[in-house]
Parts: sequence; C-alpha cells; structure tokens
Amino acid sequence: MMKFRFRRQGNDPHREKIKQDLFAFNKTVEHGFPNQPSALGYDPKLQLMAIGTKSGAIKLYGAPGVEMTGLHKDTSAVTQIHFLHGQGRILCLLDDNTIHLWEIVQRENRSYLVEVNSFTLPGRPGIESSSATRVTVMLLKLSCNLLALGTEGGGVHFLELPSLTLLNRSLFQDQVMQSLPEEYKCGKSLGPVESLQEHPKNSDKILIGYSRGLVVLWDLNSRHVENLFLGKQQLESLVWERSGNRFVSSHSDGGYMVWSVSCSKLCTHEPVSGPVVLFSGGMPRASYGDRHCLSILQDSSHVTLDFTSRVIDFFTIHCAEPEQEFDEASMLVVLLEEELVVVDLQTPGWPTLPAPYLAPLHSSAITCASHISNVPPKLWERVISAGQLQCPLNSYENWPICGGKNLAPESKQKELLLTGHEDGTVRFWDASGVSLKPLYKLSTANIFQTDCDHNDSSTQGAEEEWPPFRKVGCFDPYSDDPRLGIQKISLCKYSGKLLVAGTAGQVIVLVMSDEKSDHMIDVATVDLLQDREGFTWKGHDRLPPKSGSVVFAAGFQPVALVQCLPPAAVTAVTLHAEWNLIAFGTSHGFGLFDYHRRSPVLARCTLHPNDSLAMEGPLSRVKSLKKSLRQSFRRIRKSRVSGKKRAVRRIEPRSADDSLSGVVRCLCFADTFLKDGTHHGPTLWAGTNSGSVYAYALDVPSQEKFSERNVEALLGKEIQLMHRAPVVSIAVLDGRGNPLPEPYEVSRDLAKAPDMQASHSVLIASEEQFKVFALPKVSAKTKFKLTAHEGCRVRKVALSNFTSVSSEEYSENSLVCLTNLGDIHVFSVPSLRPQVRYDCVRKEDISGIASCVFTKTGQGFYLISPSEYERFSLSARVITEPLCRVEVERPHDLSDNSSCSTILPQANGTHKTQVESKPSEAEGLMEELRSALSSPVLGSPNSSADLTLDTTGELTMEDVKDFLTRKQLQEHGRGGRKTPGNPHQLRNSRCSNWKSRERLGTHLTRAYIFFTAGILHFFFFYSIVPRQSLYYPIPPPLSFSFPSLHSSHYLLWDHKCSRGDF
Repeated sequence: MMKFRFRRQGNDPHREKIKQDLFAFNKTVEHGFPNQPSALGYDPKLQLMAIGTKSGAIKLYGAPGVEMTGLHKDTSAVTQIHFLHGQGRILCLLDDNTIHLWEIVQRENRSYLVEVNSFTLPGRPGIESSSATRVTVMLLKLSCNLLALGTEGGGVHFLELPSLTLLNRSLFQDQVMQSLPEEYKCGKSLGPVESLQEHPKNSDKILIGYSRGLVVLWDLNSRHVENLFLGKQQLESLVWERSGNRFVSSHSDGGYMVWSVSCSKLCTHEPVSGPVVLFSGGMPRASYGDRHCLSILQDSSHVTLDFTSRVIDFFTIHCAEPEQEFDEASMLVVLLEEELVVVDLQTPGWPTLPAPYLAPLHSSAITCASHISNVPPKLWERVISAGQLQCPLNSYENWPICGGKNLAPESKQKELLLTGHEDGTVRFWDASGVSLKPLYKLSTANIFQTDCDHNDSSTQGAEEEWPPFRKVGCFDPYSDDPRLGIQKISLCKYSGKLLVAGTAGQVIVLVMSDEKSDHMIDVATVDLLQDREGFTWKGHDRLPPKSGSVVFAAGFQPVALVQCLPPAAVTAVTLHAEWNLIAFGTSHGFGLFDYHRRSPVLARCTLHPNDSLAMEGPLSRVKSLKKSLRQSFRRIRKSRVSGKKRAVRRIEPRSADDSLSGVVRCLCFADTFLKDGTHHGPTLWAGTNSGSVYAYALDVPSQEKFSERNVEALLGKEIQLMHRAPVVSIAVLDGRGNPLPEPYEVSRDLAKAPDMQASHSVLIASEEQFKVFALPKVSAKTKFKLTAHEGCRVRKVALSNFTSVSSEEYSENSLVCLTNLGDIHVFSVPSLRPQVRYDCVRKEDISGIASCVFTKTGQGFYLISPSEYERFSLSARVITEPLCRVEVERPHDLSDNSSCSTILPQANGTHKTQVESKPSEAEGLMEELRSALSSPVLGSPNSSADLTLDTTGELTMEDVKDFLTRKQLQEHGRGGRKTPGNPHQLRNSRCSNWKSRERLGTHLTRAYIFFTAGILHFFFFYSIVPRQSLYYPIPPPLSFSFPSLHSSHYLLWDHKCSRGDF
C-alpha cells in the first residue's frame, strides 16, 4: 500500500518571524538638491534654512545631518516661506492662495515637521473675482504676533498669529486713494501690493508698495496714511535702511531710488551707502538679458556673480546688534534654480563656500552610478586627500547654517556612491550618512582632444568686460562633447584600480596615486567585428587621444586606454584586479584585455546577420519603430489566453532576428568549475540581449609570471535561453550557495574562503525569469518565471546580504530585483523562493527605474528627479535616515487648549487644523481612547502606539458609551465653560443633555464612527421608543485628528452583535 502526505498550504510562522527580522521597506532620505525650488526662508535664531518647491514640499536644513521634510496635501507650488524666529514655526504661502503653518514637534527625543494649521483668505463681499484676494506678499512682524497679507486687489489684511485669525482691520485700496493727489490718480488703479516692510524703529508703521510705483507709510494704530511716496516706475521691491530714516525702492527698469522718510518728494538716484550692497538683476536687457546675476558692491570693490541658472531668492547672515548703523553681513546665501551658492563676505575676494549637503548631483547630467560598500580606510583617506587638493577650502567648519543637533550615530562602515556624468566626469560621494557629501571629482576629458580645447584658448584672449562678471556655481548642463559621457563604472576597493567606460567606446583603466604625475597613456584598440563583412559603422567617430605626455593631478590617474571598434557605447564592464584583467562589451560584442601587459586577450562578435541597427548608432534607431510595433502586436495576439481563469502567462520565444540582439548586457569574472568537477580556475561569463550566455575558461599565469606569459581564453560553454530573453545578470555561487568573494578579499583575510568542495552553480537572471544551473554540466536546478507569474520584466538585479535585527550573527543572501512596474521582489538564494514584495517606484517613472542602484547591504538609490536620489532600505537592520533634534521655545504653543479657539470654520476664513502635534491634554485624551479601544479594560493605563483598527472588533457599544460618559462627567466636574471651538472639550449643557436622555429611557443602540480628512468623528443613534427602529443623530461629542489617514474609513457598531464592521 502506498501512502502520500500532502504538505498543508500556509505560511510557516517561524519563517514569517525570520522574514520580519530580515526585511522591511522604508524610503529614508532624499539626497541632492531639491527639484524646482520656488521659495527660501531663514531663521537667524535657530540657524535653520527652509526651501519650498513647486511640488508643494518644504525641506528644512540645519547642521549636516539635520534634515526634515514636509509635504502639503495639495501639490501647489510654495511661493513664500517665513520663519517665526526662534519658535520653530514656518509660514508657507502656496500658489493656490492658501497659507499653512508648520511646527517642529518633539517625539521620542526626535524632531519632526508637522502642519498644524491652514488659512484661506475669504473673498470680499460684492466682488466676484477671486483674484482680488489672491495674496501676493506676506509680512511677518518681528514680534511674530501679526501677519500682514498684500493682495492683487491692492488690499492689506492682517492675521493674528499663531492662530491665523483674520482681524477686522483690513486696509483696502479705496482708502489709500482718498489720500492721493488728483494728478496722481488719473483714473488708474494702484495695482497689486508688491512689497510690505516693517519700520525698523517703529513696529506700528509699515511700508506698503504698489505695483504702479506708489509707496505708502501706514500707521497701524491710528489707521491713517502718514506719508506718500509717488513713484512713477513699476515697483519690484522695498528695503529699509537700519536707521529708519530712508528706504530704497527697486524698479522694473533696472534702477532704484533712495527716499527720505521725512520728505516724501526727496528722492535720489545716488548709490546706496553702506558696508555691503547686494542686489539681483539690474542688468541692461539688450546686452545681458540672458544672464542670471547678483551684484556685490563694497566701497570701490564691485563683483557681479554670474550664475548658470535663475536666482530664486537670497539672504544674508549678519550680526543683528541694535546699536550698529548697518548689518555686518558675513555670509551670502543664494538659492538658484539648480543649486545653492554660499559666498563668504568676510574673506577678501569673496570666495564661495562648499556646502556639506544640497550638492547639485546634476551639475552635469547623471548617466550611470555605482555603489561601493565597506570601503577600506586606506582608500577612503586617499580619496579624501585627493579631493582636498582639488578644493583647498573644502572645510565645512565655517558652514553658517548649523542649527539643530544630529543624533544619528556615526556609520561603522564607509560607503561611496560613484556617479558618471555626461561631461566625462566621475564624482565620488560620501554616502555613509544622511548628507551626501562630495569628496572627489575625476575628469576624463583631459585624456582626449575635443572641440572645447579650441574654445578655451580663444576665450582666454578676450578683453575684460564691464561689469566685472565672475562665473559662480558648478551647474553646467551643457556638454562639450557628448562622446565623453560615462556609461559604466567599476572600482576595486582593495587595489585602488578604477575602470571607466564611455559613449564612444573608450575604456580607461585608472590607478590611485598620491603624487602628481606626467606620463603618456598606453593606447590599444580592439576590433569587436573581427573583420566581419557586410557591416559598416554609421555612428559617431572615436575620441582621438592626446599625443605625448599629459600632466595628471594626484588621485586616479589613467594608465591604459582601450578603444573599441566600432566606437559604440560601452554597455557592460567588469574588473578583476587580482588577475589584471578587464572585460568590456558593446552592441557588437565583448573583449578581454590584460592591462598589465597592455595586450588584448579576446574579442568576440555577438552580432546577428540582421542586427542592422547596431551599426547605425543611437540616433538612427527611430527607423525600426514600425518594425518593433509590428512585432509587439504579433506577440500580443499570440499570447492571448481565452477564459477568465488566471493562470501562468504564456511567454512566446523572441525572434532571433530582433534588432540589437547582440548587445552585451552583463559580464562576470569567477573562479569556478567549468571544464570538469575537480579542477577550478578563472572564468569569464558574458550575457547578451538575445538570451545567449558565453563562458570562457581563462589561463591566468601566477603573479610571478605575469610579465612572462600571456593570458589565454578558451570557450568552455555556450548557453541559449529558450525564450531568448535578455540576460540582465550572471553570478556564480559556491558549494554553500553563497556568492563568490571579491578579488583580494580571501588573500587578505577579509572574507571567508568559498566552498570549493561541493559543486558550484551559476545564477542567470533574464528579463523574464531566474534560473540556477549546476556546474560544470550546466544542468538546470531551479527556476522562477517572474514574467509568467507576475506579468512584469526584470530591470535591475543584485545579490544582497540581509542581517537579522534580532541577532547580528544571522544573515541571509538574497536576490533583489526591480521590475518595469516599479516593484521590488526579494528571493532566497539559491532556492529562488519569493520572500517579500514592495512597491517602490511608480511604473510611469522610467528614468527612476533605469537609474536604480542596489547596495550589498540591502539598500538602494534611484533618481526621483534629475537632481535628487531617493534612498530606500529593504533591510530591517540597515537603515540610513535623519535622526535630529531642534530645541525651540514658543510663547504661544498651539498644543495648549487655551490657544485653540480657531479650529472650527470661522466667518473670516477657512481653517483646517491638524492636531497631531498637540501633545498636552488633547493627546492624553487620544491616548486614553486608544487604551479603551485596544483593551477590554477601559481603565487600563496601557496605550497603543497607534490606533490599530483591526483590534477593535471585540469592543461593545456599552464600553464606548461608558467611556464617553465618564469623560464628560470628568469634564463637567472640573467646572467652567470650555472653549466652544475645541472639539476635545465638551460643554456642560451637552453633558446634562446626555443625562436627561438617559432619564427618558433612551437606549444607545448603534454608533457610527468615520474618518474624513484625518479627523475621527463619533455619531450616536438612540432609540426613544423601545422595539422601534427610530434613530436620530446627536451632534458628535468627540473628534480626533489622525493626519496619516487620508481616505475615508467607516465603522459601524451594533449592540446586538457587539462588534465593529467596516
């Protein structure tokens, strides 16, 4: 008799616990410069800077590592930012005409940025146009208790802070018109309010500047016009002199006027006197209309900073001593559209100061990236030394924006992020912490002869022009030669050797050197076509190298240049410094090069007879659009499966004559078994776009005979995948199923030796499936059909090591992949069992998916904009996120109940309050409610960290009723009437109303609880007559704020079933 035992379906609880300790998805921090900045603010007391963007984000920066981010619900552009000095509060004006108040709140010894209030200016009665109340400028008084709003209709409105309550003291344009002389009126409107400035000596007076040119000195107490300044040019801005005797107005014609407050008719065009005078713009449009400038004047010194992107805003960091006549500015901070520039005004020559963060990653467009984990200290110090030689002032000690305290522990391991750029540079970034710091820049342009060399020589002979322009900033979106673009990077962190490949088929081997060098570069060419007939290259030419010796600064210096023919873009590279070998691939084939003997070892052509596009270059591929569409529709028709049953998708094999089938997608060196199961040795693996895998056995001489013998390569295996899907990655696993260590790791006792006793295996990842083959027979062991099961295609693949949170000694190697749908899958190795899946990138974000880089510790980076990397973590243990604290002092804290009288909608405006940041009585009530909802004992002091909706199923209606009755009786027993606008405080009349209904015999039978806009509301239904289904609602006695809940959730409790249902 035969017995069968079927394995029960379900998850293993022990394995699920291990997975929770290993994997967790978090988007942790955004590196780089904010995309499309639109506003700038600064708090001199807290020494914090805020940047608003067009997408509605507000980012707060202090000392390196002190970063906080807030995102408005509506993706409207942030147009203005104002700090309430020293209070940790920020006012933001959005493009949708809403004003938002943010606060820095403390939780668990950390600081967060939370929105606590918002306001919309109501329309004026009788005026249909909403543009009349559109806010154009905001003035925050130095006392931080009043906010003035200038509008397009010429009105000025006043809000009380921090409650954002509209005061009944608005100033309208018709009131000002009554004080104007008849000859100035001319039947014209004064235009929008362009500027509001508080008097530096008398806080009761403000300057109001209108677009037409009129400036009014308004007295807030007496509410009358104290003085009029009749300007005739369109006004741009106003600024007071510190004495309060004069002010300066700037105009659209590029000029400015100095006005005396004592005499409104006295205005001059004389230069403004002062230690330092700063102004942006003011250049003649005919000659310099395309320049983005900011001028600095001091006595006889005059410098015009010439930027490569538009000036958004700027501020100065100065000493605010009240007895001084002028502000002694020490630093100038300029926010540009593409970068942040800081100028030291105390050092002669006014040099720029390097920033420890907000570096413009896209100073030249990013074309590729590579991450290096656990960098050895020796290489780290050499890279930093080379970077300091490039920038002697590379010191962040004088960085002026130094508020807050970074609480994050220093990283135990050093991490490098290498980015390749369109201008032929490779930039080294410190990716160990929250701040992505620039360390070193390598340029490959000086190796070649380009057109920019002639342009530089011609510009040097040009005469000096006036005004004295100075190029400032590192953002340069234009490339002198597109062939210089970096395509692939590979670094050996133990030997200090770097491999860089470019767009014109150039492959450069560089070695780290601490000394300056003057030497020639050895050049070799490798013909990948192997004299194959019928192919003619129609793309760009190769980059001609410079002849003779070239001077190279300390750092990475080139020692060999390999030129691929045809000069197509390099698509794959790999480096093995212990064998002195490099491998490279293009759309035509792949080659192997011995850089020690400067001799080619192997050249293999992978072209198919129909690969015509591979010979035309990237600009001619549009011709195949019709052919590609036709083939795609044919595949769709063939792959349709009838019926509604969701089954494994049928994947049709790709045609062998697809265009670009010979593109080499990946290369890999490995010491493994290829010839037989007893002898292992060096091998080279290559995968192509047509699903072909080539494995070569290499005969590498020992280190003593490197100079005597040549390296030889012999084809050992050739694998053709059934569906001809492009091969994305190849990795060889040892006998234990672990990835092979990197070069020098075993010889220098930095890693365990691989298991060479048991049979090895090779993991081949294609766009459609993962497959493990046993070596040396290349027999299939296991596979996972990702496209067939999930309907997606693989874009990025990496092997990562995940360490458990519970025990540092336990770790697992896993295969991590990113698909074309933007989701991340993690598989066990070598069994290829699915572990977890996370949504990471939007599937529409093609550039973000293409730019993704995984690390060996379970983290990753991808571009969310041309200037920003989003950092994420898949590991539950390795997380790099901001951990900071900012100490603030607030005279009127919104957390206090006494100051929360403006929460409900008022007649003077629309208020939307989130009370998430109110940690006093309201938070205590919320915690008590959480305890009641999560525990059958209502009086339990334990409280949950958050409101888990799934745990409320056992709660009865009587429990809710008793809890709310007890809270109302407590409030009633305290005495005194509560503030009517506060939803956390109940009126005494409501309490008595509750008890009177109890005496009448009403029965609480059903409670209706719902979330809207993050607010938790309770509605109660009573049955007045027993056994009748007559229900009526009572106004909600309680409302709580949960800003993390944006969608509406509904919960209904019934006393009959004593449970909650959604």
